[in-house]
Amino acid sequence: MQRINFMRGIVAILILPLWLTNAMAAGVVKITPLGGQNGEFCKLDRAMIFEDPNGTRILYDAGRTVAGASDPRLGNIDVVLVSHVHGDHIGNRHNKAVNAGSCEKPDMSVDATPNSNSVNIAVAKKAKIVTGSEMPGFFASRLKAAGANPKDSMLVRFGAMKTVGGVGITTVPAVHSNGLATEFVGGSLGEMMKATGITAYVGPPTGYVLKFSNGLVVYLSGDTGITAEQDVVVRGHYAAKLVVMNIGDTYTTGPTEAAYVINKLIKPTSVIPSHANEVATHSGKVLAGSRTESFIKASRVPVHIPLSGKTMSFDRKGKCTAGC
Repeated sequence: MQRINFMRGIVAILILPLWLTNAMAAGVVKITPLGGQNGEFCKLDRAMIFEDPNGTRILYDAGRTVAGASDPRLGNIDVVLVSHVHGDHIGNRHNKAVNAGSCEKPDMSVDATPNSNSVNIAVAKKAKIVTGSEMPGFFASRLKAAGANPKDSMLVRFGAMKTVGGVGITTVPAVHSNGLATEFVGGSLGEMMKATGITAYVGPPTGYVLKFSNGLVVYLSGDTGITAEQDVVVRGHYAAKLVVMNIGDTYTTGPTEAAYVINKLIKPTSVIPSHANEVATHSGKVLAGSRTESFIKASRVPVHIPLSGKTMSFDRKGKCTAGC
């Protein structure tokens, strides 16, 4: 009898890792947009929180709609991602409070320079800032100036994946600009740059590929146009199943170009539009004639609208299982 119980114990020990692996794979990734108005998709909405099944929480492009580090919607944040250092993504200003102002005219009266909304959040939450290109040096200096550890600014460049909190993170190319505004530079150098109309260059902008513990691979486009890497790298190598895609036009892919990326290059299971640069919804419904509506009509995969405060859940294959 003792031998039988011993063998049962050995079998249980051997099976436990497999059970845990299967349990993690069965989990879902939760995505919560943090926009300007609850239940809407507004002009300046960029920010999203991604929560891994293991509890790791990643804030992507805090921008101006997260109402600072005290925004009650944030909760615990482990990682802050910044695609590039433009004010609407890094957060040169931010909403005074959740739902301050309106969808069209948010109240962005809080100045977050020279640190940025992203840095202030990272400091308050004791989170890592993970970026590529030449951005880590800038964020390290801002963390140090804020009394935090500059080593919490972590580098991940093209071609490698860094695991933070059980989530794999890598950068992929984005076609855009990445000039750092002079108010982040400060001092006499900042004044001279402002007078000559130039910005500080911190390397090329990036997109991200995230690999979560349940196996879901997500592509975050950042601000970009159409790139060959969306086919060769994002689809061919990483096999992304969920895409967060900018559709704002002029500065990035418009709805037609974004739909081409989705339909022809990446071919994911689902897509979440971002950076629409418009009031895209009213009472949670997509407005007729909007860029967002055009993108929905052009896309051949399910399009899930990022309504602020509404959490969506996705399985490892990129299928929405709740909240969509």
